[in-house]
Amino acid sequence: MAKEIHATIPEGDLKDKWSNYKAHAKLVSPNNRKKLEVIVVGTGLAGASAAASLAEMGYKIKSFCFQDSPRRAHSVAAQGGVNAMKNYQNDGDSVYRMFYDTIKGGDFRSREANTYRLAECSASLIDQAVAQGVPFGREYSGYLKNRSFGGVQVSRTFYARGQTGQQLLLGAYQALMRQKEQRNVQLYTRHEMLDLVIIDGKAKGIIARNLDTGEIERHGAHAVILATGGFGKIYYLSTLAMGCNASAIWRAYKKGALMANPSWTQVHPTSLPQSGPYQSKLTLMSESLRNDGRIWVPKSKEEQRLPGEIPEEERDYYLERKYPSFGNLAPRDIASRAAKEQIDEGKGVGALKNAVYLDFSDAIKEYGQELIAERYGNLFTMYQKITGIDAYKEPMKISPSAHFSMGGLWVDYDLMTSIPGLFAIGEANFSDHGANRLGANSLLQACVDGYYITPYTLQNYLADQIQVKKTDVNHPAFTEAEEKVQKQLHHFINQKGTKTAEEFHRELGKILYDKCGLSRSEDGLKIAISQIQNLREDYKTNLLVPGDVEDINSELEKAGRVSDYLELSELMCIDALNRNESCGAHFREEFQTEDGEAKRDDKDFAYSAAWEWSGEVSSPILNKEVLKFEFVQPTQRSYK
Repeated sequence: MAKEIHATIPEGDLKDKWSNYKAHAKLVSPNNRKKLEVIVVGTGLAGASAAASLAEMGYKIKSFCFQDSPRRAHSVAAQGGVNAMKNYQNDGDSVYRMFYDTIKGGDFRSREANTYRLAECSASLIDQAVAQGVPFGREYSGYLKNRSFGGVQVSRTFYARGQTGQQLLLGAYQALMRQKEQRNVQLYTRHEMLDLVIIDGKAKGIIARNLDTGEIERHGAHAVILATGGFGKIYYLSTLAMGCNASAIWRAYKKGALMANPSWTQVHPTSLPQSGPYQSKLTLMSESLRNDGRIWVPKSKEEQRLPGEIPEEERDYYLERKYPSFGNLAPRDIASRAAKEQIDEGKGVGALKNAVYLDFSDAIKEYGQELIAERYGNLFTMYQKITGIDAYKEPMKISPSAHFSMGGLWVDYDLMTSIPGLFAIGEANFSDHGANRLGANSLLQACVDGYYITPYTLQNYLADQIQVKKTDVNHPAFTEAEEKVQKQLHHFINQKGTKTAEEFHRELGKILYDKCGLSRSEDGLKIAISQIQNLREDYKTNLLVPGDVEDINSELEKAGRVSDYLELSELMCIDALNRNESCGAHFREEFQTEDGEAKRDDKDFAYSAAWEWSGEVSSPILNKEVLKFEFVQPTQRSYK
């Protein structure tokens, strides 16, 4: 039976909600914090910043990551910048404008209060990052530089060339390691969370596997924070690192946490195109390149000439033609669909005709190669290393690719899931981006959730846990969870089938990209659900996992992650099938305007779909958080 969902949004005017919350939130005194243990799973920007901040406050933290170092978290791959409202360019920016750009960019499918808080907290992040030593680009005068990203008409993106995520993560990593050296943080590298433990209805710990020894471990705490990133790797070919997965949030879902809007997965417009069937991932080129690069395709489907030989009048700068107000900086969902239209029409370029051109020739003529190199030099170097092409002399070839998950675990204003004591932050939750994330807001959300929000909202929960004893890992709930994990691992090993987890994953990715990717249809989604169910049944009996359970075994790790993907993918398709409208990254072919743009249905679908585990993969229960727009009026999104 569907539940009534309460997001615990504070009363008052939009600009006062967060201040009112902080003024009235429950506190934990410094002397009591050392009595409370918190598990943080994930060491990317959200996880590292949360763990470091909470440890600095005096809580005892256990930090987990499956990488060999927190520095290898996928936050390093975010290249182009981080948004913040400082209005350094004096171009009319404000907290409200940043809030409105974000909620409009998400096609009016996000919670007003959370989105405004993101914009409100943004300015503080830049000051903190500078104090940590993040080498943001600077003007000659010493002021920090800004550039624009898609979906906005101001310059609010702060950047460190093309490695902003890496530099921000180094700052968070240093803060985390400082707390580790002070013994406020216990760091567990090469550990993967395999289940959540719930006692008396509250999150009390996790079951983790030591990936170096195969040992299954029990870890208890007063609260658990999941900062495990997004699940775009479910498409197999994506911009995400090979290890990125959905297992932590999916297993929390199966323990009772609601999963919100899982079908809203962003396809990034500036990835390198697939060059052959051997590939297992794609490379992201920063959206910042769209500031100075112009995107085009030949007007002729039969074009065989090199790009430099094609005259201007025979080029179609289609984003500038279709969206003159925003041009090449149209939002990601729109830019990606527009590229797919050109490719599907036969105007794609490259050996496989699956790309469009991103051309810097005009910018180099206007500003000079030296300035373009200063802005994007490492991206041009990376492009040349991968493709062998000098993008200063010849246009880059780019293509849409699966990227960011707007969907994730449902959380309230406190960033707590529907399970008391279980928090989800960063890309692991669904909170701030609606149906489409604006570029440079991902690093912002991860940092804001970890540095500024969780330290307040977590202690609002922990204030009632001071008298609660340390969690006993010998509790029957831990034993039951561990036995369940062991049973699954041995099932994978003992099948002795003929197909690896990688092969199943590749098949799944093709189904999703074709039927639940840049565009969806009722017929296609129904076919996808049937195909996924058949693939999942085959996985139960025909999986091949070499090696042993009690050993280093990367194939066993993949087996668990792909098993979760095979379940999550069906929920993605069910969610997409249920939403009879187009909005942001969710483009249903049956619901579009006369000129091919997304057509929302605010009367029937102005809600976040929060799915509940029923015990059966194919029969989730739909709960709705109705979105109330008190401070903005949803309009038909236009970037023309």
